[in-house]
Amino acid sequence: MEKTICELFAGVGGFRLGFDKLNSGWRTVWFSQWEPGARVQWAHKCYLYHFGNSFEINGECHTGVDIGIVDKATIPDHTLLAGGFPCQDYSVANTLSAAKGIEGKKGILWWQIRDTLIAKKPPFCLLENVDRLLKSPASQRGRDFGIILACFAELGYSVEWRVINAAQYGAAQRRRRTFIFAYRNDTNFGKRAANLTDEQIIRENGLMAQAFPVEELGTIHRRTLPTDLIEISDHFKYEFGNAGYMHEGAIATTKVIENEVAPILLRDILESNVDEKYYITSDKMADWVYMKGAKRKARKTSEGHEYVFSEGAIAFPDPWDRPGRTMLTSEASPNRSTHIVVDPQTGKLRTLTPVEAERLQGFDDNWTNTGMPDRMRFFCMGNALVVPMITRMGRILDEIIAQEE
Repeated sequence: MEKTICELFAGVGGFRLGFDKLNSGWRTVWFSQWEPGARVQWAHKCYLYHFGNSFEINGECHTGVDIGIVDKATIPDHTLLAGGFPCQDYSVANTLSAAKGIEGKKGILWWQIRDTLIAKKPPFCLLENVDRLLKSPASQRGRDFGIILACFAELGYSVEWRVINAAQYGAAQRRRRTFIFAYRNDTNFGKRAANLTDEQIIRENGLMAQAFPVEELGTIHRRTLPTDLIEISDHFKYEFGNAGYMHEGAIATTKVIENEVAPILLRDILESNVDEKYYITSDKMADWVYMKGAKRKARKTSEGHEYVFSEGAIAFPDPWDRPGRTMLTSEASPNRSTHIVVDPQTGKLRTLTPVEAERLQGFDDNWTNTGMPDRMRFFCMGNALVVPMITRMGRILDEIIAQEE
């Protein structure tokens, strides 16, 4: 089986870079990246800078437009559909057509993935999302992920998932993300998996278990999904664990304890001889101390309800002997979540550099040094995934596809 990828919501190319590092013959046949409302599509430009632009559909390039206007039937066939899609409200409703199909809320990007699955029927799918996906929305926890699982089941796919803290598997950042691996039930892998127990798949035989070994499993909880997406949208609620498996609508989920790998520490990614603009000046020090400190304030809602807002302190500066915290898109601006480090050369406090932000995510140095301003370099890294996690999964996927011939 040829190893080809279609990468949706591609950002600056983290999925592709992760597979390229395997040097095992993966080829990207098409990608899509569009930042709504952005005057300059910096991430798209960065992707093209590294990988070129040979992705035309009917003579036109559609990689840098809203995926919603792309005819999914024109996307080239591919072995793996990959992408890091946003966590949004996935609620659905009946359409007004006589067919009584379903429609998602306008602009919700999960439905673009589903439409691509319907049009192209790729044998494998690998997706990334925030860890709170499993608990969304707050008013009906588990509903959104239930909708995603039900869509896969309806289309003849089985699904594995894991919430991965990248630092527990050798990375430089304590970044928790949900990874979803789906495969068609008629693949060789799907047929073999159907003969295993859900415990075997979660513990040792599934892609996730092989890429991210576990030390121990908690109690496995099981439930069958409703087949009606409208019923799931309106009524489904479930507490998903950080690992699980779904086959033909039957859910098995549990809490796993990871078999951890030593992480990269923050001190190991720091540069020397950095520009003075990254240092905290004395006139700004009090602002940083306040932002990083504990707070307890009386506040009032617009309706007049009074309450107390409180938050704990954040380490200031960030310790050298731990991996970095989760990097956000706001890393470039002075705020509570911005990393502050002691410079190893001068001993002074400073923010991270763009290269250090790239190292936190496992990208090559200066990956985003393609003409975009520093602010956008940090923004793109805050949106990105941890590249070595993709390489870990890709290595197992290589073995799976080798048995699909």
